[in-house]
Amino acid sequence: MTLIRLFILVVFIVLLFLITACSTAVPITQKFPDAPDMLKEKCPPLKTIPGEKVTIIEFTRTVSENYTLYHQCAGRTDAWIDWYQQQKKIWDDVR
Repeated sequence: MTLIRLFILVVFIVLLFLITACSTAVPITQKFPDAPDMLKEKCPPLKTIPGEKVTIIEFTRTVSENYTLYHQCAGRTDAWIDWYQQQKKIWDDVR
């Protein structure tokens, strides 16, 4: 009979410990994560034409490459900013 009482006492103490160990007096609040540094990088600088004499072919090629570079970077950056703002809004609405 004493073994049964001892077993019940041990089970009760273990359950009491598990219940109280999970409680906290400090409220836990989660913060929306900041963007990684890799995603905060600026776009690469545009290309320039070296030298004083510039041919129309070099000029056209450089302008074309710069337009392409700018639009790729702007599209990537704008899309990421829109995604991040939508996710943050969803996060704030859920909380």
